[in-house]
Amino acid sequence: MARRLIPAREARIELMVVNSRFVATAAPAFGVAQARSFIDRVGAEFLDASHNVPAFVIGHGSSVTAHCSDDGEPSGTAGRPALAVLQGSGVGDVVVVVTRYFGGTKLGTGGLVRAYGDAVREVLRVLPLAEKVPTETLMLAVPYSLYERVRLLIEARQGDLLDEAFAADVTLAVRLAATDSAAFQAALTELSAGRLEALVVDTDAETMMPLGLCGGDLL
Repeated sequence: MARRLIPAREARIELMVVNSRFVATAAPAFGVAQARSFIDRVGAEFLDASHNVPAFVIGHGSSVTAHCSDDGEPSGTAGRPALAVLQGSGVGDVVVVVTRYFGGTKLGTGGLVRAYGDAVREVLRVLPLAEKVPTETLMLAVPYSLYERVRLLIEARQGDLLDEAFAADVTLAVRLAATDSAAFQAALTELSAGRLEALVVDTDAETMMPLGLCGGDLL
């Protein structure tokens, strides 16, 4: 299955091209309405800018809605190059607004295409990423003697420890990628000589799991 990469949170960069200031702001968006709301918010924040050029890609694979606008720049010099960079990044459910403050020197058609494309590339380099994956939430009761070793098993599988309750045993709620669940159960069995078993209490087909990396690792 192809990785379904998405932004983990909002990010922003600034760069100067000749005398023009470009501000690129990127964020997650899980629908067109959410993307347009973000575009409106950034436009209101930079109301005095020369241009606020939007582009978004909602969805992944064959189910994608894409949109861009030049917002007054010459046709094809702003929105289209911004969108092309987004589409080539492999990140979905993402919206970007590139804000330009004109500095008095015209960049020309080629210069605008490069500037808007570079602005999106730079914000993608610092954009924290997550992945949409099917997950399972597991519950298990662990004796104190095995508690630390079970925590290490969870960390080794990049699990998310949701809750801990300390009583006669330690009751843990753990979220794991569904593909790691069987291996985790097998490791529990080996660690406890068959005494421990986790119960699946919930499943989610589209959980956001932070990757701990930024888009620059993919560009």
